[in-house]
Amino acid sequence: MSGVETEEVLTGGNVSDRVVRVGATVRKPALVQTAGVEAVLTHLSDFDGAPRTLGRDEQGRHVLEFIPGALADTLPPFSLDELARVGRLIRELHDAMESFRPPAGTVWGVVVPDPTGGDLICHNDLAPWNLVRDGERWVFIDWDNAGPSSRLWDLGYAAHGFVQFVAGGNVDVDGPRLRALADGYGLDAEQRRAFPAQIAAHTRGMYDLLVHGHRTGAQPWARLYAEGHADHWGPTADYIEAHHDAWVAALLSDSSLP
Repeated sequence: MSGVETEEVLTGGNVSDRVVRVGATVRKPALVQTAGVEAVLTHLSDFDGAPRTLGRDEQGRHVLEFIPGALADTLPPFSLDELARVGRLIRELHDAMESFRPPAGTVWGVVVPDPTGGDLICHNDLAPWNLVRDGERWVFIDWDNAGPSSRLWDLGYAAHGFVQFVAGGNVDVDGPRLRALADGYGLDAEQRRAFPAQIAAHTRGMYDLLVHGHRTGAQPWARLYAEGHADHWGPTADYIEAHHDAWVAALLSDSSLP
């Protein structure tokens, strides 16, 4: 026995190359934004919904806590109760980040920026493919897209994946699912009125990113476009935009909201 732990290549990421598991850790190639990610995760050390950051290894790779469990995108669609729990988890994350102040000179890697510039450092890729369920612990992984954003922009991206918006969806099904997520988060009435437009704009932004990648050859977006991802994002943005008033009605159906 050499005592050297083997590396197991992990699949699923679209940005980082060769992410591996080594024992109870994950090793990711350091990127220009890694120092910022480390600062964020250090700040979130008491937040159970993020992995621990464990420094760099001898190859300069970012070392993180490995989270065992199942990715949410491999599980059945979330129930209304589970959607509410996701909403609560994201609210806890955003509240925890309110006191975060980035180190001077921090570089971020946000791929679909909030058009307003953002007033909060957020995950920016909250989706079922980045949520690991380990028993009672639910953890958001893959923080390379962290950076300036806003509560509704970040939550809007989460709504796309967790509600499971798709082109030609059923408004009568999707409305209550969106409502459960918003209720779990605790959106007030003003935020609920603004929320559907944020979901649509962030979804459209993903489509635009893929089209730009196709035109310019920028990776990994050109590859993802070639694989057909834009065929989902564009029509899904159309669907969300077309039913804006229905989403607002579903979110505001209880007149007791503040």
